[in-house]
Amino acid sequence: EIIFEATGVYSRRLQVFLEEYGYAYIRLNPLEAKKQLDSLRVRKTDKIDAEKLAKSQLVHNRKPTYVQEEVYQHLRDLSRFYQNLTEDLVRAKNRLHKVLQITFPELQNLLSTPTGEQYWNLVMAFPCKEFVLRLSQSDLCEIIRQSTSKRISEKRIAYLTDKLIKLAKQSFCAVKKNSPMLEEVRYYAQELLRLSERRQVVLNDMVTLAQPLPEYDILRSIPGIAETTATSIIGELGDI
Repeated sequence: EIIFEATGVYSRRLQVFLEEYGYAYIRLNPLEAKKQLDSLRVRKTDKIDAEKLAKSQLVHNRKPTYVQEEVYQHLRDLSRFYQNLTEDLVRAKNRLHKVLQITFPELQNLLSTPTGEQYWNLVMAFPCKEFVLRLSQSDLCEIIRQSTSKRISEKRIAYLTDKLIKLAKQSFCAVKKNSPMLEEVRYYAQELLRLSERRQVVLNDMVTLAQPLPEYDILRSIPGIAETTATSIIGELGDI
């Protein structure tokens, strides 16, 4: 019999190897292993722990671990990837907010919420007020028109252009035009666009994998559970 503690990425290769070659195994939760082995542990080393774990199987006679379908592991991997991208987005948003306080904080008031494709494109175009005031109104209108992939009315474009000019006139940039902080502003805005697009691709992949599974429709039928939550639950809980 083969028994080992589940240690995340460190035990993953062993698990896949055993499955690939058709070996049954017992994968033990680390907390469960600790409780069962604490009374047997004299000193804690990997070699001693492995020996005690093997001897404990003679006492507890645990059943082999159920090997779930590959799709559940893929969903778990994508779910963790999605979470990491979300954390990266939060960090990048905070960094952009911080540096924008020095260059052009008023820009955060242009749209209803300072986030999303259009906002980040406008931040890249206008890292400080000088980039607004040096352009003609028609040029500003065109930049705003191109800032979003969604349809935008001419009335909305004119409104945002007028508001942008007013905000620029109210602003004071604490750095000069050649300051590296302006490139930093643009970098974070571009990074947010990239991360946001990548996260959406990951979510689409998760939904594609999860939709054929019976539990997906069950979870989606629960009020308040959207596709992101449903796919994440399946990814984390696996085949239950």
